[in-house]
Amino acid sequence: MADLWMFAGALAVAYLVPGPDMVLVLQTGALHGRARALSVAIGLAFARAAHVFLAAIGLAALLKAAPWAFEIVRLAGAAYLLWLGVGILRTRSLSPGEIPVSAENGDRSGYADIRRGFLTNLLNPKALLFCSVLLPQFISPEQANVPGQFLALGAILVGIGLAFDFAYAGAGTQLNRWLARHPLGEVFRRWTFASLLFGFGMHLALSQRL
Repeated sequence: MADLWMFAGALAVAYLVPGPDMVLVLQTGALHGRARALSVAIGLAFARAAHVFLAAIGLAALLKAAPWAFEIVRLAGAAYLLWLGVGILRTRSLSPGEIPVSAENGDRSGYADIRRGFLTNLLNPKALLFCSVLLPQFISPEQANVPGQFLALGAILVGIGLAFDFAYAGAGTQLNRWLARHPLGEVFRRWTFASLLFGFGMHLALSQRL
């Protein structure tokens, strides 16, 4: 039980550190409201579950051992974050009540937001390597059912991440309401979120392998 609390604490610290996942949820909540921010959170949860599965089957070790594979995923993830940042800057108006109708077409189902969340996390190889480093520390090989242990820890990882993302979605919704009362604030918000995504993208592009 103590190990589980340590595992949960390590995850909480990781989820409190600002990153592209947090920025994406906050940005979506501030622009489109809570429902769409929650769709992004669901996409992030799917990606984290995929990372747990990939770590369990050893793909994380392959990425760490094969520089070319890591570089491909890393550069793809950096390019995607930069593309998201450009998309924010290209939006004509980010005020909640002034979103062009065309920007909403095709997105009402929430699939586009789920996809954005999924790709943002999935294309970050360090998220996969984080799972591959953290999870084995709490696996007991001497105990039976190691896959079951991975499954349980993975469920905790995804669940805690989803809880934090739901909280960030709520924070983004509050920002949405503030922007409705202060239209000039959307300019600051646009450049702030775009700059953060650019910064995370450049950091990922220029960073070295773990």
